[in-house]
This record gives sequence, structure tokens and C-alpha cells, in this order.
Amino acid sequence: MKDRIHVAVIAGLIALAAAPGRADAPARPGIVLEEFVYTTGPAASVHASTIVELATGELVAAFFGGPAEGDPDVEIWLARKPPDGAWSAPVSVADGRLAGGERVPAWNPVLFEKPGGELLLFYKLGPSPGEWWGMVKSSRDGGRTWSAGRRLGEGLIGPVKNKPVRLESEGQGAIVAGSSTEHDGWRVHVERSTDGGATWRRIGPLETVGEIGAIQPALMTFGNGRLGMLCRTQSENGFMAESWSDDGGRTWSPLAPGVLPNNNSGFDVATLGDGRHLIVYNHSTREQAGMGHKGRGILNVATSDDGRQWNAALVLEHLDAPNRQFSYPAVIQGRDGLVHVVYTWHRERIKHVVLDPGSLPEIPMPDGDWPSEGPASLSAYEELP
Repeated sequence: MKDRIHVAVIAGLIALAAAPGRADAPARPGIVLEEFVYTTGPAASVHASTIVELATGELVAAFFGGPAEGDPDVEIWLARKPPDGAWSAPVSVADGRLAGGERVPAWNPVLFEKPGGELLLFYKLGPSPGEWWGMVKSSRDGGRTWSAGRRLGEGLIGPVKNKPVRLESEGQGAIVAGSSTEHDGWRVHVERSTDGGATWRRIGPLETVGEIGAIQPALMTFGNGRLGMLCRTQSENGFMAESWSDDGGRTWSPLAPGVLPNNNSGFDVATLGDGRHLIVYNHSTREQAGMGHKGRGILNVATSDDGRQWNAALVLEHLDAPNRQFSYPAVIQGRDGLVHVVYTWHRERIKHVVLDPGSLPEIPMPDGDWPSEGPASLSAYEELP
């Protein structure tokens, strides 16, 4: 087993009082902090958060928000958190005002810091996911001020939900982003840059094994040019699809069924410094009993050494109630080894959770079945105050 990064967590810093609805709950293994990015928000409905840690150690998070998803007044909002500080109030950094006066909704922001410190904000504009187009703007002061938004090249969407990955084996200029389109069925492709994100080349769409409609890839890195991809699929599938590349994302195996379930909802994965992969997702299918709104009533954390077989680590949230959800997580590992997760909390707020990956239990799931007993089980979660 590879060496595990273990970050010593001083008990007095665990900040249990910040845990929404769990102020008096005992600490759960692996959880360092639970908090909201804001308590009084800028919009009635928020979704699709993203997070990045800057070279300064400051966290920056963004999400879309407005009256309701798809409303023309939906904008991209951004908040920041300095080391040992608190989140700032969210501010609008992008909207869908077009040159002719028309306004369209904004969607799915993705933050990415280029080598050298320039911060990119990818986002989408358009009346629907089947008609949107990719946009990007940049910041040279950590997201305090931004360039004007510009449209990406023909056929480019940008990273559609999840962060791009850098290919260390090819130098800091090589970047791979997972993307997808929905105008001609659900189809996955990759966008690849060899100049640090200045220009991009589209690869795909990927072939599939059978009829698999897939979108929103999350990427894993293995070194020496090997990459793994996990994708959201349409409801009738009930599984994540997976694909593999051995040449730095230039070519990919056909998308095929993976072992983890999927409820037709987004998720994210991060490759950790110790070589493991950590995924945050809804371990459910869309119609599964007891899993809340469209299977988004449960949010889970799992780990893997190879990206194929997974270990149950944590039930992060669970609530079986109509129109309540925990969804669309984004995951990064900070320079101190801690993992940061942001996700949609009932479409009302964005929640931020910090994990110590060295303290998470790892319960093997050879068939992708979540354990019914033990520290990572749903029953253990339900026993909490």
C-alpha cells in the first residue's frame, strides 16, 4: 500500500460549531471542518460550485445563482477565503448580457490556476445546456478583478463541470479538460492544451460500448501519460461510465460501464499526492428508495488506488425528503494535504467541507455496494445526534 499523506489535526481546530445542524455532534473520522460559504446568499437558487487554492493559500469558490436554474438573470458568483480567515461575501463576476441587449443564463463555472498564477474562470452562456457555448475570462490578481469574457473557439465548451488536470510528464504547459455536449445526444469529448491554456484542441467525441449517453467527465491522473475518466450517464444506465488514456489524453478507450452507481447527477474526483483517488458523489441511482430527491439525498466519499475498485470512506450527507438535495460536488487537495469539497446544499447555499484523507476509513467495495455496517455505513451516519 502506498504511503498515506496524514495531516495532524489539532482537536481544538476542528470547529464543530461550524457544522450546520450538527453543532453538538462528535467529530466524524476524516472531517476537519464543515461550514457554509455564506449564510445570507446573493440568489434564491444556487448550484454547480467550483473551488481552487491559489499559490498564496487563499481559497476561491464560484457558483451560478439567480431566481432559478436557466433563468436569464442567473450569474456567476465568487467568494474567497484567506488562510485562517472567513469567506468573503459573494460578488458577481460574470453574467449573460449579450451585445445586442439580450440576456441569457450563465452556467457551470470552473476555476483553474495556470502555471505562473493567472486564474481562469470557464463558464457557459446560453438558453440551455443543449444550446450553450463556452466562455472564459482571466484574472492576474487572484480573482479580485477580471478581464472581459471571451468566447472559446469553434466547437469548444471548456471544462464542462470539473477542473482540468495538468500533465506533469509533459511540462507545465500540458493541460487536459473533460467536456461534453447535449445538442446531439449526450456525448463526451476532451479539450487539450499544450501552451498552458492559451489555445485548445478538441478530441472526440469518445466512442462508447453500446448505447451510453454520458456527460461531465471527471479526470484522474496516474503519471507517465495515463489518465482515467469517470462520467455521469443518463438515468436508465444507473452507473458511471469510464474511459482510459495511455498517451496524455490524445486517444481514449470507448466509454464503458464502471463499478460505481450514478443517479444522473454530477460528481468530482481528485488525484491525491499519495497516488490515491478520492471521489465525492451520490452513491445511488435516480429512483433508489430512501435516497431523496432524484437520488441526490445522499452524498458519499470513496477512495481508490487504481480508479476502478473503490473503498467506502464516508457518508457526508443524507436526507430522504422531497426537493432536498446534496449535489454537484467539486473536490481539490490543498498544498497542506487536506481535501476541500464544495457542493450544492438544497439549492439554497454552497457548503464547504474539509477532509483529512489520512484519517478516512477505507472499506472495500468489490462490487460497488456501499457497506451496511461499520464506520462508513449509512447506519453509522444515522446514529449521529
